[in-house]
Amino acid sequence: MNETLKRTISGAVYIALLLSSILFSTESFIILFGVFLIITIYEFSNIVNLNKVFSILFGLLIYTSTILVSHYNKQTSKYLNDSFNSNISLETNIKQLDLILLAITIVVSIKCIIFLFYDSVQKISTSSKYLYLLGYITLPFIFIVKISFGTNDYNPKIIIGLFVLIWTNDTFAYLVGKSMGKHKLFERVSPKKTIEGFLGGVVFAAFAGFLISKFYIQAKPEFSNMSILIWTIIALIVSIFGTIGDLIESKFKRIAGVKDSGSIMPGHGGILDRLDSVIFVAPIIFLFYQILYYVS
Repeated sequence: MNETLKRTISGAVYIALLLSSILFSTESFIILFGVFLIITIYEFSNIVNLNKVFSILFGLLIYTSTILVSHYNKQTSKYLNDSFNSNISLETNIKQLDLILLAITIVVSIKCIIFLFYDSVQKISTSSKYLYLLGYITLPFIFIVKISFGTNDYNPKIIIGLFVLIWTNDTFAYLVGKSMGKHKLFERVSPKKTIEGFLGGVVFAAFAGFLISKFYIQAKPEFSNMSILIWTIIALIVSIFGTIGDLIESKFKRIAGVKDSGSIMPGHGGILDRLDSVIFVAPIIFLFYQILYYVS
């Protein structure tokens, strides 16, 4: 089969599966990303040589327990209050848990960025591997789910908008870089990325953010300007940190001596290859949401 046709078919299947699960229900969205997490951990464990069974069980336990506590807490809260006469707000505890998980993820993200720029790293210690498994792979999947809830209920438009921005940035970074890219962005890790391509991705992602806020999210008239600003900032976050996330995964693969994280998507590689941007971006956007919430 023609390589371009394989890429087109597998990409279309991936997008159809993603959109249908997001739009169908909260549960289908959470389950799909739980499956994606399992595959991603398997691929990451292959790249860095970790025990696959333990790593998957470890990641899945953290993902399921956190999601259950966070998003199915009304019945749990009522049960706790009725059974134990507890005066402690479960919602407050969940927010504290979110901040702890976010702090861990941000620390590991900083470690990932240092790892990206630290040229002499050719071997990764076992403790660092498990730290990356926690903060670089597992916890970001939790934040992908959390940002889809915005400040209240599940809102599929948020997560779809995020993926549209990532796809827009990746597509136009590639097209602009291929047509007019001359200056390498980070040649020793990703030889094909160019500064021109990166800037092209930023511009078109910002424009996509404007269109999303104007025609898709459709905020109330009194909040329309604020919505445009918010989605433009999100687009910039996606462009900058999505590119960094892509480079970090490339660094892991370069050390391991592999081209793709897996082969589950013909012509595209593995699930980690498809989600490397969003898993690095999601915690930053969640942090942005928290800042926005407290400021407003």
